[in-house]
Amino acid sequence: MSSGLAACEHARMAIRVLIVDDHAAFRATARSLLEADGLEVVGEAEDGASGIAAARSIRPEVVLLDVQLPDTDGFAVAAELAGNGHRPTIVLTSSRSAEELAGMLATTAADGFIPKAELSGAALASFLR
Repeated sequence: MSSGLAACEHARMAIRVLIVDDHAAFRATARSLLEADGLEVVGEAEDGASGIAAARSIRPEVVLLDVQLPDTDGFAVAAELAGNGHRPTIVLTSSRSAEELAGMLATTAADGFIPKAELSGAALASFLR
């Protein structure tokens, strides 16, 4: 049993995450939370264009993507990333609730949504394909 647990922990540590959010304080908090849960934050971006470029060059397994960015919205970024040859798991996040965003979340190319107040490594990893 213990070898299975070790394998699970190793797999969890291998999850590489890119955080795309325009607020530096949230990126720092998200990085701390995710790294404390054993995920590896491999990059950060503060707007949609930088996020797309970083996802293409870094090739993370997961992109944590803010819904509201200064140059575009997370839904457009998710659509762009979903059409990319290397398609990461895309998880949207917002300080707004899922109920407030329900119409847009129903049609997004993203794999899931986590309210910012509920972010954790386990919540993020639950969306891995």
